[in-house]
Amino acid sequence: MNTVAMATEPTDHADAADWRARVAHAFSRAAPHYASRATAQHAMGEHLLPHLPDKAECLLDLGCGPGELTARLARHYADHQRIEGLDLAPGMLDEARRRHSEPIRWVCGDASMLPHTDASFDLVISNLAIQWCRDLDRVLGEIRRVLRPGGRALLNTLAPGTLHEVSEAWSQPGRPAALLDFHDAARHRLAARRAGFRRVVLEQREERFHYPDLNAVMASIKGVGAQVARPGKRLTRHDLTRARHRYEGLREAPGLPVTYHLLTLILEH
Repeated sequence: MNTVAMATEPTDHADAADWRARVAHAFSRAAPHYASRATAQHAMGEHLLPHLPDKAECLLDLGCGPGELTARLARHYADHQRIEGLDLAPGMLDEARRRHSEPIRWVCGDASMLPHTDASFDLVISNLAIQWCRDLDRVLGEIRRVLRPGGRALLNTLAPGTLHEVSEAWSQPGRPAALLDFHDAARHRLAARRAGFRRVVLEQREERFHYPDLNAVMASIKGVGAQVARPGKRLTRHDLTRARHRYEGLREAPGLPVTYHLLTLILEH
């Protein structure tokens, strides 16, 4: 899961609870068509697979969405004892249950408060979910807590510069488009060290996708749930016209570009 939030992030406990509720609602609404519209997310998830350990008996997919990666892992580790997919959005889990017949336990939960005992998993994997979590240190601490000694965490997340074309198109004088507060590689490395991981490796890459028009760009974002608007905020026809004109100025031969700055974290307990 990924990307744009046309809202500022929460600043206190009440705001954080409201933020989680809005994120869960947005992704639940998108669940029925997420798998078909998440082309970019699926493509970036492929970068996690070369880092899979040879063996893993107990696995957790954090921010599993409709469960495509979770089910793939269930097939990859045919001798696994337990595999779980956890997501904040109940609608995503409903879709996962509908789509997949593998014996997977689907759990509704928050990555910053994992409902698992210590040392529960050999592998924790997450594709484009932790950028939605307010407290990076707490999330990485929770991931290490539920990993067994020798266990591995494989995490895709996003860095500053992600969706800069979208930001440029929608920004207004004195009121820039409010995107998620993406953390850079150094901040992720620091959080992983603070969490106590003994091995921390980060890979960085730029991933660019192209779409025929602005409607397709926004469908690739909103269509996977990745937009959480401030209550009461409405875009006008003028906003749309201005954004379309600005984005057309960025057009490349393959289409309108959407750029992600991808961070892949390979962490070992």
